[in-house]
Amino acid sequence: MGLYTWSWIFLGVYVTGMIGFGYLGSRRVAGADDYATARRGYGPLLLALAFASTAASGATFLGLPGLTYTYGMSTLWIAFCYPIGIYIGILICQRTIGRYGNEAGARSMPEFLGERYQSEVLRISAALFSLILLFYLASQLVAGLVMFEMMLGVPQIWALGITTLVLLGYVTLGGAHSDILTDGAQGLLMVGLAVAIAVLFVLGVGAGGFSNLIGNLGDQDPALLDTFNPADPTTASWWSVITVTVAHIPLGLLPHIGNKLWALNDERSRNRFLIMAFTFGFVLPAITLGGFTARAVLGDSLFATPGGPNAALPALFIEIFPTWLAALLGVGILSAVMSTADGLVISTSQVFANDIYRRSIAPRLHGHLSQERLDRNVLTISRAMTAFSIVGAAILGWMTMDMNIVFLQWIGVGGFVAALMGPLVVGSVWFGVTRAGAISGFWSGAVTFVLIRGEIVRGEWLIGTALEEFGRWFAFHATNPYSAATFGAAVSVIVTVAVSRQTAALPGEHLSKVAASTAAR
Repeated sequence: MGLYTWSWIFLGVYVTGMIGFGYLGSRRVAGADDYATARRGYGPLLLALAFASTAASGATFLGLPGLTYTYGMSTLWIAFCYPIGIYIGILICQRTIGRYGNEAGARSMPEFLGERYQSEVLRISAALFSLILLFYLASQLVAGLVMFEMMLGVPQIWALGITTLVLLGYVTLGGAHSDILTDGAQGLLMVGLAVAIAVLFVLGVGAGGFSNLIGNLGDQDPALLDTFNPADPTTASWWSVITVTVAHIPLGLLPHIGNKLWALNDERSRNRFLIMAFTFGFVLPAITLGGFTARAVLGDSLFATPGGPNAALPALFIEIFPTWLAALLGVGILSAVMSTADGLVISTSQVFANDIYRRSIAPRLHGHLSQERLDRNVLTISRAMTAFSIVGAAILGWMTMDMNIVFLQWIGVGGFVAALMGPLVVGSVWFGVTRAGAISGFWSGAVTFVLIRGEIVRGEWLIGTALEEFGRWFAFHATNPYSAATFGAAVSVIVTVAVSRQTAALPGEHLSKVAASTAAR
């Protein structure tokens, strides 16, 4: 049988399994809160796999190998520094988010921020701005499109449609339960695939051994073996390394990832969860090594193909493995795509169902409804907006499919992580952050990222002045999404602290509750 036939067979098995997990998840949904969070529903191992796989995303399994295929050794800084940033953020914030979030009954990260700072303005601000994460979701659908187009031989529009329908099928059923169950299973596949890719790289499979693989890369372009590659700001220098790490500190706290902290069933298991999630999180970036192998085996041929470097990993599989194995490994990459996309869909649906309807509209217009009827309304809106979010992201993905998946993802991620650095990260270690400080820090970080990434603020303005050298440096690095996010995060922290020192503190009783919930137990 050919590649397409095998791929259709494995896709059928995969979809059946995901729908099955979705059905199991739907059986566990006890109400709107359960649909949104699966609160205290799962043990540390399954949750660690789900957390790590959601944080990794299709960008890790397609975008990063694509960057490695293009720029070589210098991209390893991106692959292995981003987990450091993520787990620094989790270590800083997990007690406040996990414990106080559960005690406050928060169903989303915007709602957590609203409760933490007793601010409807901050809750709605974070909810509305989180819609920028549709770019993140679009990047996952584009990654799925690349996989389906190559492995199934279908046109791009059909590939995007299949990705969307698979996601729609299982997430709408069980919400957060479906998300966690499927992500746990997909995480296991992804860890196995990452280990396999690392072994292929060390053995130099397809290139005649490891030494031949390295020699091949050097012959193609010596810059592929350099520690830094000045051709691109994401790989150019130590500044690039620093920004990758800093920009990822709040990433594990984004709505579709951070809400998994509320699903841990036993507070005493939190350390085990963190250790396992950290371990899995460092294994998964090994998939990036496949970009080296692909460049050595395929040369620079992918630059002239429709999928471009994003297709490095599936193209490598097709080249060096029997068709059935290439198709099976393709399912592992698809798992990376879906494991992030489903969490994004759930978090986006909660913007409308929970943060806007339940917390803002219902108290004003539906105050006469019983709690049971209100809960049914929220659940209905959650499922409807789940479908709407997927379709909207599919349209956005179709419009942006030519971008590198990593950079498309960071259009959505960058602004939100910059916004969260002050109110969420600083607010987890310093209870002196005020309501005004949190709101000011959130929006200053978000706007700074937009101004830099949108090239509204430009380093070229300084050319011809005493700051010309800095202006040229800034202009070069401003095109790096990690740099733009780091600049935004720095502004968010500075503004949060400065405004908090000049404005009224939160009520002492409230701060005592927050502090008590985060104390060691």
